[in-house]
Amino acid sequence: MASYMRLRQICLVAPHLEPVITDIARIMGLAVCYRDGNVAKYGLENALLPVDTILLEVVAPFKDGTTAGRFIEKTGGRGGYMAIFCCDDPDERGRNANAIGVRTANVIDHAPYHGVQLHPRDCRAAFIEFNHTEGSDDILGAYPPAGPDWQKFIRKDVTQALTSVELQSPDPQGLAEHWGKIIGVAPRDAELELPNATFRFVKGASEIMSALEFRVADVAQVLHAAKARGLAVAGNEFLLGGVTFRLGA
Repeated sequence: MASYMRLRQICLVAPHLEPVITDIARIMGLAVCYRDGNVAKYGLENALLPVDTILLEVVAPFKDGTTAGRFIEKTGGRGGYMAIFCCDDPDERGRNANAIGVRTANVIDHAPYHGVQLHPRDCRAAFIEFNHTEGSDDILGAYPPAGPDWQKFIRKDVTQALTSVELQSPDPQGLAEHWGKIIGVAPRDAELELPNATFRFVKGASEIMSALEFRVADVAQVLHAAKARGLAVAGNEFLLGGVTFRLGA
């Protein structure tokens, strides 16, 4: 199998699913494709929305003592939770990460899906997960975490793509190099280029996943929808689900 690495999913965390999931759907013109009962064992509920072929997930804790709940407490609810990548061999990626001191936090084995989650403290800024679905190397192929027919819920009339992910750090170049080693992509000017998205590392007081950038059909229309949902809009962006949603045409 040819080696590849693509952004598959971004996971945000919120104290409650509502109104966050409805705000995202209404403002960005997206549709919920799945709510995964499997996450209940972690004390979480979730919902996923496809942004073209990248999934945007929101998780929320419904009981005390969850990792997601601790994340909210530690960060004050600011910052994205996970960056999830599909690749040819998650176990090999995990071993490479272990070799540079990044521990494996969890292995998920629900055939045909296999995922390796790395420890967020070692990753810095956010969780990293690598996964692979057996027999599905097509970007529109099966992806069990998003449900049996996630492709039918893709909506492109308002939001066309999730183009980049921004991470902040007091040492953005250092964080870019660290993530580059984990993911296996050499940074260029504090950026990691993947086939379907760019990871940008910028100066900030703490290490967080700070923003998601989207290409939309009509920036003004989306900003108007955000204001109508009661969100504070500044320039071409607004805060939702702990991260800045930044819009471009």
